[in-house]
Formats: sequence, C-alpha cells, structure tokens
Amino acid sequence: MSLVSASFNTSAMGDYGYDWALVDVETSGLMARRDRVLSVAVITIGPDGEQTGEFSTLLDPGCDPGPVEVHGLTAERLRGAPTFDQVAGRIGAMLQDRVLVAHNAQFDYDFLAHEFARARMWLPVSQRLCTLALNRQVDPPTDDMKLGTLATHYNVPRQRAHDALDDTRVLAGILRASLREAARLDLPLPLVTCPPRAESQFTPKPPKTPCAYRNPGRLASDGPLRQGMKVAITGETAHARAELVGRAVAAGLNMMTSVSRHTSVLVTNEPASGSAKVRRALTEGVPVIDEHTFLRMLADVRPGTAHEATAVAAAPMAEPEAEPVVATADSAPRTPSAAPVQEAPVPGPPTLPTAVPGVPVPAPRRPVPSAGAPDKPLARRRVLVLGGVHADAAAARTRIVELGGSAAINLSASVTDVVLLEKGEDDRRMSRIATLELPVHDIHWLSAPTATAASGTAPRAQEPHVMPRGGVIDLPTAHGGPAPEWYITAGWAPHPDCGIDVVAFVLDEDQQVTFDEDFIFYGAPESPAGTVRLLTGGPAEQTIALDLASLPPATRKVVVAAAVDGAATFGTVGAIQIGAALGSSGAPLARATLDAATTERTMLLVEIYRRGPVWRLRAVGQGYDHGLDALARGYGADIAD
Repeated sequence: MSLVSASFNTSAMGDYGYDWALVDVETSGLMARRDRVLSVAVITIGPDGEQTGEFSTLLDPGCDPGPVEVHGLTAERLRGAPTFDQVAGRIGAMLQDRVLVAHNAQFDYDFLAHEFARARMWLPVSQRLCTLALNRQVDPPTDDMKLGTLATHYNVPRQRAHDALDDTRVLAGILRASLREAARLDLPLPLVTCPPRAESQFTPKPPKTPCAYRNPGRLASDGPLRQGMKVAITGETAHARAELVGRAVAAGLNMMTSVSRHTSVLVTNEPASGSAKVRRALTEGVPVIDEHTFLRMLADVRPGTAHEATAVAAAPMAEPEAEPVVATADSAPRTPSAAPVQEAPVPGPPTLPTAVPGVPVPAPRRPVPSAGAPDKPLARRRVLVLGGVHADAAAARTRIVELGGSAAINLSASVTDVVLLEKGEDDRRMSRIATLELPVHDIHWLSAPTATAASGTAPRAQEPHVMPRGGVIDLPTAHGGPAPEWYITAGWAPHPDCGIDVVAFVLDEDQQVTFDEDFIFYGAPESPAGTVRLLTGGPAEQTIALDLASLPPATRKVVVAAAVDGAATFGTVGAIQIGAALGSSGAPLARATLDAATTERTMLLVEIYRRGPVWRLRAVGQGYDHGLDALARGYGADIAD
C-alpha cells in the first residue's frame, strides 16, 4: 500500500516525509500494566510513501483473552501462537529508527512498552504520531473519529474490523489522507517524543484503598489521633515502614507520601534533619511527633466521620444551582486574574445537544439560550482570530461566542471565517488561508457579522455545544449511571519555547485529594485503578480521560488544570481550547475557548463535579500567578516528593 496518490504531491511533503512504522494491537483489556497483547501487526512505509515491510501474528498471552465478543480471539485460536518475547526482536527491528504511528497511539505504545519490558528488552521508539490527534487538528466534518468513520470519510476500504493486520492497512490509508490534509492546511505534525521506558515503571502496583473517613484536620497538642487524619512519615524508623503504614491504615488513618497544609501530623525521629518533609511541615505549621508517640497514639484512635456516599442516577435534578467558579477556601491562597470569573447563578444548565448511541440525553430543565443557537448570526461558524495583542484577541473570541460562533485557535478544516486584528496579515497562515479562499474580515465585522459561504467547508451533522467561560452543562447519563469514559482534551497553538502541563485533581467533599495518587500529572499519569489518566496526543495537546462510573462514591469533583512550564505566562501561550468527548475517538460534544489569563502561570480549565444525582462540566478559565507546586498544595498534594 502506498502513501502516494495523484492528489498527494510527494515533492511538497517537506516536514511530512518520515520513515513510518504503522502499528495495531488487539488486547485482552484496556490497562497496559495489567492486560496483554493478543495480536500485533506492523507495516513500514518510507518517506516516499512506498510500503517497505509487513508483519502480523497472533500471540499466546498466557492469560484469559478477555472480551472475545470484541476481538474474536478465543483461547483456542491463540493456543500454539508464539509468545511476545519470541517475536519481540522482529518487531523491534521494524520499529527501530521509525516514527510509530497508531490510531490512539498512546494505547498501542503503552502496550508495546509493557510487552517489551516483560521480555527484558527496550522498546526502540523515539517518536510517535497519533492519527487520532492529527485528525483532531485537521477537524474533518465527521460525527466521530473512530477508525471506521475516518476510513469512510477518506474513502479507505475496510474488510475486517478489529483485525490487527486489516486495521493497520486501513490506518495506512488514513495516514495518507490525513497527511494530505495537514499539508493543505499547513499544520505541524503532532509528533510526541518517547523517552526510554524503564522496566520498573511497568511493575503492577496494587491500587491503594481510599480512606473511608474525612480528614478531621490537625492533630491537637494533646491528641488523640482520629480516623481520617492524613499522616506522613519521614526518616529512619525503628519499626519497618511497611509495618507502621499497615497498622495506621488498619486503624483508619490516611497515610500520605508527601506533606501539605492538609497534613494532620508528620512522624519522624529526626525533627532537625532538614528533610523536605520536615521543612514543609515547619512551613505549613504541621505538628511533628516521634515514632514512639505515634505508636502509643495508635492504640487509641478515635472514630472519624465517614465520607458521604453519593449515588449517581440517570435523572437530573430539578432545582437551579448557584456555585462559584473560583476555588473554595480549602484551596491555597492565590493571586487571581485581572479578569476574574463573574458567574451568575446558573438557571438549569443545558444538556449536551447530541444523541449518543445507547445514552439517553435528558432534556434541559428549562429553556436556556445556548452559544451556537440557530437564531444567532454566527451559529455553526468557526472563526479564527489572527494578530492583535492578547487582550484584543481574547475580546474578539469572546464576541464570537456571544454571537453564537465557535472561536478557533488553529487553522483546521472546520474554520469558516478569519478575523484580522493589528498585524494579523503578517501571520504565516495567511498564505494558506488565501489558498483555501476563506472569508477574511476586520474587527468591525464582529459588530454586525454577515455569514458568507466558506469554500470547501462542510459542517457536521451535529456541531459541538459552545460553552462560554463559566458555562455549565449536564453530562449525558446511561443505564442509571454516568456515560462511558469521558475525554477532556486541552489544545493550544504550538510554542517551541514554551511547554504546558495538563493535570487533574480528584477531590472529596473537603476539596482535597483523598490520597497522593489522586493527583494526576506528568510524573504520575494514571491513578492506581486507571479511572483517571493523562494522555499526550502531541506537543500542543493533552487529555484527561475520566471513567466517572468507577470513581469512588466519596469523589465530588475532578479539577483539570494547566500550568506553563518555566517563566512564561498564558499571555504568551494564548487561548486554551477545551473539548469534551465520549470515548477516545469521539468528536467533541462540547467545546470552550479559555483565554482570560494573561500574566498567570496556572489556570483551572474545567471542573467535572457531582450535583445531586448527575455529573456536570463547568468551563472555568481562572488563572493564578503561582506555579503548579502551589496549586497542588492547595488541594493537599505535593510535587516536590
């Protein structure tokens, strides 16, 4: 199969000419550190678009094959197939010095990395490209971005779904078409650097059971310990650390690996050691006791207050809501943005304006004017703003949303109009915009816009719901509980000298992480049970995946935030675009463009929270001057350790 076609000029490929290794795996489950690869296929393609190799095989995983109804690979079919370590050398040779390509590439990459680690080998991949992330940039007018849907859109024949080799051949056709679209739009490829993976990272760790009790606060000078207290230990101890932790957990205490202002007590036999935990405890005023005192107090731990369990039902609540967007008093002191959120009480948020197969979408509680409403002049329009200082560009994007449109931050196939601010004509994308014959307007057009037909732009059957800053929606529910896994994707304009980290905090009713693993970030990208995960689709895109149905009942909120790495600010980065989708391949059902932050270095992007029996999503967009470490401490977590 070739990437070359009459409509793809290889002489113009430029930055798109790589040695590619296209991969697809079928697996026994969805968690790479636990489940196994059942079949694998690899196709190699050169920079000229010509196929150079092909390999596929079934694999004996040595375990139950999992959802046979999905992949059709029974234990009988797999019996007698090679084990992964027997073919790892051949697969590694095909991946060596090539860019790994897959649809939802992090999934395939993580599974291969674990399998190579089990075989005591390194995965020889230094870069990967996700065709799903690439098509999120291209933004074709499809109802979703599943492999089969994109194959139909790009006229790629498909014979056997969930067959690794056929899916890889289909992937080759989708890559060819996606690269052609990327070249047409002059989009940078979302290549992800893949550092070497250490084997120790793949050692399965048993998930920690969340503490059943609320944190009662600090230990008083005369005691006693109470169930739910957050306890950290540092330094050498006479008893084995595991024994101390085990006895404390059995007594109902919440054992932490870091110290924050929410820590109840620090246990150490070396209070003058100057360790990071001791220094933090002194800074935050956390009580410090020695091991002997701790053991004595463990004999008389007083009852605590259990977390409030919240059942999630399919029916939405009837009463309106009035809840502030900004963090509560339980959060760290912050320096707010010059343009703080001004959210009025929400008189019944709308539900997502789409029908998901198998997911009944409840009707809105009462009519609520929605961005993108048909009676607004920019309904179903996607407008890109170029030029101007940050404040002027942000004001223009706010106006676009008020007029019912969607504010774009990058050029894509869904852009219908372009607004030029001062020096916008100097933007490097203008030549491509002229080629695409997109309508170009000045700022006065936003006073009384008239929508003209955009050349080659085809709208989706269902456009994403456009959320203003501070807007709230109910998430669809199904079968008496939350809908399948939600993907909250944050994207921004690429900046070569500026990195952004997307993080998530899983919070209880006290606005605190229950334990350390409830802070999801680049150093700990997955919660122990896999219910919250950080995924990287490219240098300008990161996603938080949420399995709402599997979150502990005590979880009240998940906060998704972004932090600028280094001394840069969001005034340099510009707008952050948020998309909420069902599943990894879903088209966004809701979208928000957040750009109020200027001098700030961290920003709350969205909150996904329980309100009675339903989950809601709020577009926040609140910026703060401090860094990620201070933001984490405000929620009871700590990056330093």
